[in-house]
Amino acid sequence: MAENLLSIENLSASVYGKPILSGVDLTIGRGETHVLMGPNGAGKSTLGNVLMGNPVYTLESGTVTFDGDDITDESPDKRARRGMFLSFQNPLEVPGLSLEEFIRNALRQKTGRPVKIFAFRRQLAAAMELLDMDPAYAERDLNVGFSGGEKKKAEILQLLMLEPRFAILDETDSGLDVDAVRTVSNGIKEYQKREDGALLIITHSTKILESLHVDYTHILVRGKIVKTGDGSLVDEINREGFEKYIG
Repeated sequence: MAENLLSIENLSASVYGKPILSGVDLTIGRGETHVLMGPNGAGKSTLGNVLMGNPVYTLESGTVTFDGDDITDESPDKRARRGMFLSFQNPLEVPGLSLEEFIRNALRQKTGRPVKIFAFRRQLAAAMELLDMDPAYAERDLNVGFSGGEKKKAEILQLLMLEPRFAILDETDSGLDVDAVRTVSNGIKEYQKREDGALLIITHSTKILESLHVDYTHILVRGKIVKTGDGSLVDEINREGFEKYIG
């Protein structure tokens, strides 16, 4: 069994006074890939945001432990420096800051050291090629004028460049065509080659999972994990949906 990297105990959270999560328990080991699925409004994205310390969400109870340390009250920037990463369901546009500058600055903040520009650009070019991204996008303002598919590729590019210890991918496949889903999936598979990198993939669709190794699948309904299984649970959801877990 993999050594635990992230542990959540009795996690309850609300947003603007509305309860969303109710007593969530979850443990993720180093190198594991977990999938979180469930109907709309179940609280999947809320869980991702709470794990990253988004101040919009109020933690009502519970603890979050990362690599043996209690990070329940830590700010998002401290969690990011620890090696936690969240890809956004709807990535923001940032005029005046290029994609390359954004990733380079994020690396500098993560490591606390200057970035060696030539090595960085070689790595960036290789990652963009893997994701079938036009190299010109590196110089464009972050997500400004990007298509939905290019925004999602830019998120996975950040994943590959920052090499976080734990990544939460929130609806990364949302709105992508078949070819883009395949390309994004290839990027995730590249990240999975890290022995210690762990993933929590939040998704409605199972297309992005078809070529990925999945260790555990969780079904979230009304703010609670009601079922946990291995990768075969994804196939069951494809056949039967969530109806039997909602009642």
